[in-house]
This record gives sequence, C-alpha cells and structure tokens, in this order.
Amino acid sequence: MIKIRSHISTKGLERATHRALYYSMGFLPEDLDKPLIAIVNTQNEAMPGHVHLDTIAKAVREGVIEAGGTPVEFPTIAICDGIAQGHYGMHYPLASRELIADSVECMMNAHAYDAMVLITQCDKVTPGMLMAAVRLNIPAIMISGGPMLAGCFGGERKGYTDLIEAQGEVQRGLMTREELSEFEQCALPGCGACNILGTANTMNFLTEALGMALPGSTIPAVTGKRLALAKETGKKIVELFKKDIKPRDIITENSLYNALVVDMAIGGSSNTLLHLPAIAHEAGIEFDMEMVKEVNLKTPHLVKLKPAGDHFPEDLNRAGGIAALMKELKELNLLKDNLTVTANTVFENIKDAQVLDREVIRDLDTAYSKTGGISLLYGNLAPDGSVCKKAGVAPSMFKHRGPARVFDREEEAVKAIYNGEIKEGDVVVIRYEGPKGGPGMREMLTATSAIIGMGLGEKVALITDGRFSGATRGAAIGHVSPEAAEGGPIALIEDGDIISLDLDKGELTLEVDEEVLKERREKWQPPKSTVQKGSYLDRYSRLVSSAMNGAVLK
Repeated sequence: MIKIRSHISTKGLERATHRALYYSMGFLPEDLDKPLIAIVNTQNEAMPGHVHLDTIAKAVREGVIEAGGTPVEFPTIAICDGIAQGHYGMHYPLASRELIADSVECMMNAHAYDAMVLITQCDKVTPGMLMAAVRLNIPAIMISGGPMLAGCFGGERKGYTDLIEAQGEVQRGLMTREELSEFEQCALPGCGACNILGTANTMNFLTEALGMALPGSTIPAVTGKRLALAKETGKKIVELFKKDIKPRDIITENSLYNALVVDMAIGGSSNTLLHLPAIAHEAGIEFDMEMVKEVNLKTPHLVKLKPAGDHFPEDLNRAGGIAALMKELKELNLLKDNLTVTANTVFENIKDAQVLDREVIRDLDTAYSKTGGISLLYGNLAPDGSVCKKAGVAPSMFKHRGPARVFDREEEAVKAIYNGEIKEGDVVVIRYEGPKGGPGMREMLTATSAIIGMGLGEKVALITDGRFSGATRGAAIGHVSPEAAEGGPIALIEDGDIISLDLDKGELTLEVDEEVLKERREKWQPPKSTVQKGSYLDRYSRLVSSAMNGAVLK
C-alpha cells in the first residue's frame, strides 16, 4: 500500500489543529483520508500565456477529484519576458527560475502534499517547475496552457516576431506608425504562449519529449482539447501517485537525450542549453556539452516554425504534434525508450502517431539540414563555449568575419543600430550581460530584432555573453563564456578588432595577438556592480554559475 505522506499533518491526536485548519477552508473529514494533490497554478493577469490558466486549473481539479484525490491549489510567480524586454526588468526572468523552483519546494514540503500537477506556460516557469519536480522527487506531472493562435495583418498570418521586426521597418520608412499601431492590435490574438517557437513553446514541447507531460503539448490554448488534456492530467496524477512513479524515474540520461534530439529537430530556443543542464543538475545527472555536439551532428532539422520559418505552432499541432515528430525521429533510430507520465514508455506513447503534413514535419530526404538547429562554438573568444540558434541564421552568415563594434550594455547597442551607426560586415559585441555581470543574463531580442528590422540580418553578426530568445533570428551568438564580468576574453575586445565565426566548424575567434590580449588583461578591472546591495539580484549575482553550466546557483 502506498504511504500517504500528507497524513503526517492530518492524522493522529496531536494533529487536531491541523485538521481544523483544513475544515476552516471547507474540507470534509473524508477529504483528508485521500492523497492531497497540489495544483501549482501560475495564473496571473501579467501575461497572455498565464491569463487563462484558471480554466486549466479547474479542469485539472475535476480530474483529480474524479480519480479519488483531494486537490489543493497554490500559486507561484511568472514573469513575461516580452513585457520585461529591452529595459531593466529583463534582469529578472532567468533569475526567477530559481525562485520558482524554491517556492514550489517550500510549499510542497511545508504542507507535506502527496503529489503535484504543475501548471506552466512561459519561459522560465517550465524549467523552474521541472527543477522543483526533480528536486522533490514526489509524483508530478506538467501541463502547459498551450500555444497562442497566429494573428493576421494585411490578409496574412502574422505573429510576435513579425511585429518586433516591423519596428525597424518604421525606422526605415517602410511602414507608418499608424500601420504599426494597427499591427500591434492583431498580431497576438488571444491567450497562450506567444505564437512562435520561443522559449515558452520550446520548453513545453521538450517537457513532452522528456516524458513529464501527457502527449499534446502543441494543442492550442483556446481549444476544448486543451481543457480535456488538463482534466486527463488531473486523473493521471492520481494514477502516478498510486503507482509511485516519480520524476527521477522519468528524467534520466535517456529522456534528456530525447529532449536534445527533439530540440535539434525543431531548431528550438537557445535557452534550452541553459535549462536542460539545470534540470539535469537537479537530477544529479552530468550534462556533457559534448553530447550536445554529438546530437546536433546526427539529428536532421525537420521542423521550422516562426521566426526561423513560415509555420506557426498551430501548424505543428495540425501536422501531428510532438508525438508525430518523435515517431519520425524513432524511425531514424535517434530516440531512446524511457518511462513517461503516461505510465507507459516513449515508444508505446508514439506507436500510433502519424505525420499528417509533410510540409510542416519533414523527413530525412526533405530536411532543412542534415544537422540540428543549435550549434556550439568554441575558440579564443569563447574558451568555455557559446551557443547559436543555427536554425535562424541565413546560410550566407554561417561564416562571417568583420570588425567589432563594442557595447557594454544592450541599450547602447540598440540606439546605435537604429541610428544607422552599424554598417554591413560589422560584428556587434554586447558584454557585461552574462548571468553574473547583467546580472540575470538579459535577453538580447531587442538588439537582434533591430538588426533584422534595419535590413542587416544577413550582413551583421551579434555576439554577447547575454542570451537570446527563441524569437531571435540572424547570426546571433550568445552565452559567450567565461563572461565579461569574470574577465573572459569578451571583456578584452576593442572597437575595430576583427572577429570571425564559422558555424559549421563551431569556431569563434578574436583575431588579436595573444601578447596584446595579455597586456589588455593586465589593465582590465571588473566593473562596479550597479544593483542594490542586499537585493535579490545582488544575491543572485554572487551565487550564479556560468551559462555553460546552466546558470545554476552555486
């Protein structure tokens, strides 16, 4: 018989006050005989990905009750990367990942709940919840709010990144402010994770690939099928509790491998190489970047969603979803079998899946490329590594060599780009934006979108110790490590230095003599921190590790 953990707080003579606290909230005595299933709900009115999650929570609750559990709901925070974008607020999203994991741990252990359904959606919430699930190792299952539908402008389907790039078109006189205003009001038509392959949708798709969510991660937010999936999730968590299936039974070396394969096949957000290592760290599994290179070399790029391609998340759902893609990858002998939250294995889950649209999910013969969508680059500029979403780079920029234009903050770079100060062939360098130096490793989406909007997407590269969004396209190389704040080579670059990159070879080179760099290093001084002493960001900057280690806290 499965032990009900919550009984340590609800059973026995000395727990009369504990029971009374539950009764004061409307619980019945018989409710406390059942397993207490936590529903961790990140609903808020701060972002479209989370505004509708109460409907998901309600459906989960119904499933839990139907299966014989007692649901108990509590919240945790969620930050919108889009609204935090391009200003001081962007210091916080990555740093919030650890807060989310810690808050779930606090609530689950303080109240001794028996299992949990984690309702997620946007960028740092999903990895934060997965980290908590593995850390606690109590029966757990994830359910996202689903992708947003495509918008429409000028009779064409449009989305989040089309709108961002339109800002540059206004700057160049190709669109009026009035047209932009109209575009703003229809690009994002309703609730859901932004209608691109950003970090939110990427991580939710990879959660299914990891085996921590029921098949159906691509089902749009506004559909009845999404609510049905939520109800089934509520029922399934009770089954997982009864069978004592826990996250560490599911998140293994095999499942992390599968997630990487799917990541490469869809050309996912480069942020996955922050989050998958962090999840592995919680599970006590070594995440070797050599594995990333290995998987990249043998995994074909089969799906290309916005902004890299023309398809939207709803198209991937219509084409058969992640299950159909995984079936395709299995037939190429690229996946490993593993237990999932269905209580069945990966191969059992996908055996009946079918690709329904070969334009959306391609096969090996029609693949966008024979290698994956994310590349690692090393060299004297990034001794510990750097990351590029190759899927979003024009082939003409796979190799590039040009003079550095150096900026110590994103805002300075964006101003220079929009003022026409960046010329064809330049390499924009944005530094002191890493996990420690930012602090918080801000996203450089505003800068990359400015480059695209100014018509320089196939003529200018951008290199940073910060990170990028899945919304980014162009020759954008992030996670440069060691970061500038720790004295990495990126801190030593000067305007006019020649930088070369080769995505096929995985090389990132600063063409400056080693003796010159040695002289510069002797003169270099770390910048003074600008964050308030004692603040969360201050504490975070002192504890956070390298981006290439997942930016986990030491």
